[in-house]
Amino acid sequence: MYISYHFREYLSSWTPKFGGMTDLWLISVPLDKTSLTNVEKLKRTIAKTNQASCCKFSIPDLKVGILDSLLSVSDNLSRLDAVTESVIKKTCQCLKEVMEQSSDKMLENALANGERGLNKKTPLSPQRAYFQSLRVDLVTYVTRFQWDKAKYSTSLSLSALTEVIDKEVTLVETELKSRSTAYNSLKSSLQKCELKQQGTLQSRCLNDIVRKDDLVVSEYLTTLLVIVSRGSYEQWERTYESLSDFVVPRSSRKLYEDAEAGLFTVTLFKRAVSQFKANALESKFTVREYCVELEEQMLREMKLLSTRKKEQHGIFVRWLKVNFNQLFVAWIHLKALRIFVESVLRYGLPVNFQALLLQTDKKRSKKMREELASLFMHLDPAAMTSKTDVSCDIPGLCQQEYFSYISFHINTSVLELS
Repeated sequence: MYISYHFREYLSSWTPKFGGMTDLWLISVPLDKTSLTNVEKLKRTIAKTNQASCCKFSIPDLKVGILDSLLSVSDNLSRLDAVTESVIKKTCQCLKEVMEQSSDKMLENALANGERGLNKKTPLSPQRAYFQSLRVDLVTYVTRFQWDKAKYSTSLSLSALTEVIDKEVTLVETELKSRSTAYNSLKSSLQKCELKQQGTLQSRCLNDIVRKDDLVVSEYLTTLLVIVSRGSYEQWERTYESLSDFVVPRSSRKLYEDAEAGLFTVTLFKRAVSQFKANALESKFTVREYCVELEEQMLREMKLLSTRKKEQHGIFVRWLKVNFNQLFVAWIHLKALRIFVESVLRYGLPVNFQALLLQTDKKRSKKMREELASLFMHLDPAAMTSKTDVSCDIPGLCQQEYFSYISFHINTSVLELS
C-alpha cells in the first residue's frame, strides 16, 4: 500500500507544524487514574504552549503469549528495529543519490503517486520537491496510523509477526545491494565512455571530430591524424611535407583544436608511414592512431549504455520509492509491536495502556521531555529524565534513554537533504 493514500485522505484535516526538523516520539503510559488525568493535562499544555502535537496511536489487540516468549520477542524487536532503520537509511540515501542525476523532467514522475510539493511559490529541485512531499506524507501516515491486518495478521503470534517483518526487511536489503551494484556498474561504464569523449586529443574519441570525407584511403594513399601543440603550428606547416618521402603537398588541414593542441590531417603514401611517424616524433608531433570502425563501435556502445542507463534509472527510482514506502510501513508496525511488548512487560497484565504519538520541533524537545517527566514520574520515581546506560537485568527493558514512561524515537532525519 502506498503511504500517499493516507496522505490524500488526511492532509486536508492535518498539516505538520514543524517541517523538516521534526522529532517523533512514540510513548506509552498505563491506564491508571493518575496517568489518564496527566494525559489530559499534557494535551492542555500542548494546546497552550504549542510545543508539540499529540495524538492517539492505535494498536490492535495482539496475542501476548507467555513471559519468556515476550522477553525473547523484545530482544528480537530491538535488534530488528536497528536493522530496519539502517536499511531505510541506505534506501533513502540511494534514492537521494540516484535522483541527483535527474533532469527537471523528473519532477513529473518523481513525487509519490504524482503528488506535488506543497510550496508552489518557491521553485524546488525535483529532488527537494520529492523529499518535501515525502516528509509530509510519512509523518502524516504515522500520525494517522492504522494497523494493516491484511499484511500483518493479528491472529499471528508476536514472534511470527516479528519474523514476517524480518523477512520483508532482509529481502529488500538483499535486492537493494543487487540492484545498486548493477546500476552503479552500468553508470561507471557509461562514465568511462563519456570521459573518452571529453579527454585530451591524446586519448579522447574522435568520432565527433573526424568525418569519413576527411580521410583519404586508397590502395596506395592513407591519411594520418597528427596532434600539434598550439605553439608549434608554424613549425608543422613549414616542415610536415619534409618529414618523409611521398607526402602529398598541401594535404594538411586542421580539423579541431582545444586549449593545448590542434588535430591536423596529412596524406601520404602508405609505404612512407613508418618513416613519417619516426620523424614526426623527433619533431614532437604525435601521430594519433585512428580506426573508423573502432570509433564507430565505441560510439554505438556509448549510445547503448546511455539508453540502458535511462531505462534502468526510471526502473530503479520506482523500485526505491515503492520499497522505501514499504520499509517505512513495516518499521512503524515494528514500533507498534515494540510499544505493545514493552508495555506488557513493564505495566503487566491484563493489557491496559495507552500509546501516544508526540510530534515536536527539535528545539522544543528538551522542554517537552521535562514536561513528560513531571507528569509521569509517579510511574517510576527513581527514573531520571534522559538518563542513559541505566543498569537493567531484564532484556528488552533497557533502552539507550530510560524514562518513567515507555518511549521510542522515530528517526525522520533520513529525509533531510544536506
